[in-house]
Amino acid sequence: MGRVGVLLLNLGGPDKLEDVRPFLYNLFSDPEIIRLPFSWLQKPLAWMISSLRTQKSQENYQQIGGGSPLRRITEEQARALEATLKQRGHETQVYVGMRYWNPFTEEAIAQLKRDQLEKLVILPLYPQFSISTSGSSFRLLEKLWNEDEQLQKLDYTVIPSWYDRPGYLNAMADLIARELDRLPNPDDAHIFFSAHGVPRSYVEEAGDPYQEEIEKCTEGIMQTLNRSNQYTLAYQSRVGPVEWLQPYTEDAIENLAEEGVGTLVVVPISFVSEHIETLQEIDMEYREIAQEAGIEHFHRVPALNTHPMFIEDLADLVEEATKAPSLSFDGVMHPPKKTKFYPQERWEWGLTASAETWNGRLAMLGFLALMAELITGYGPLHFVGLL
Repeated sequence: MGRVGVLLLNLGGPDKLEDVRPFLYNLFSDPEIIRLPFSWLQKPLAWMISSLRTQKSQENYQQIGGGSPLRRITEEQARALEATLKQRGHETQVYVGMRYWNPFTEEAIAQLKRDQLEKLVILPLYPQFSISTSGSSFRLLEKLWNEDEQLQKLDYTVIPSWYDRPGYLNAMADLIARELDRLPNPDDAHIFFSAHGVPRSYVEEAGDPYQEEIEKCTEGIMQTLNRSNQYTLAYQSRVGPVEWLQPYTEDAIENLAEEGVGTLVVVPISFVSEHIETLQEIDMEYREIAQEAGIEHFHRVPALNTHPMFIEDLADLVEEATKAPSLSFDGVMHPPKKTKFYPQERWEWGLTASAETWNGRLAMLGFLALMAELITGYGPLHFVGLL
């Protein structure tokens, strides 16, 4: 394959408790995470949200050991992929680029420039594409490419998503089957797929394919699993007052309890590594919700991490990408059926989807301003004597 590099893209996570606030600031500074009508609002809002959420987030990270394991696991995946490609006769260097924490994407780009590659395969560790995950990283990379003549000379190809690959589906089905087979009555367990949510406006207004890919992925895993178990797909981790993809995980769990489901096997569908949303949100928060609702047996399928089938499939994906026609950032981010990246809305009067979205954002800003005033003791409401 020549001198090839692979850039693995992921979210990143705070390594220790003091990293939580700057990590959150980086996260909410991204316009693909919170879309605002005016770009100058982004950093002040990010500062406000990160300030308000730091203590609670630190408590959550404390519950899983004081930091995120995401960097360690992603680097283990990189080394496993590198070793697998080497066994196949390819001397490939695998780099890790995180979007919001160390090692940052910019650091990985600086390293691969020094290594003078012949070709680069850009592989997001998100099986399904979303403008808020892979799309955000691609937009950053496109900016770096446009500003750097050395990068422009590098032959590269982008892999937008890989949710329907047989190797990935087989690895997921294998993990689910192992969990089911530990149960006394495997056929009675309800399989519960929990995906990270996105605002509904991303799908309905911006054309984000995420929901469609999640649904197809879930169906593909169940077909590969080939079991008779009933299953549900829901979405977790919503924030703010705007509507997110539904059903919400906590609501779906309570509904299943009302229907008499006694055993739940939860599958983290949009995550390939253990991190805060599997170890704390699912394992602790949703487990408690399930138990309080009356579900006696709550089990969680582990994330893929370095599952051999998964790593082998990533290696297949890299090999195939080097032989296929290259796909550029422009080809991914501006396909014939366009996915709109921020800013993409225009103002509309009346009861329209856009108006509802903007109303939600303005309500969020107002709520955050109120919270900031309550915390600091300064602001217009204190000035006029209302607080």
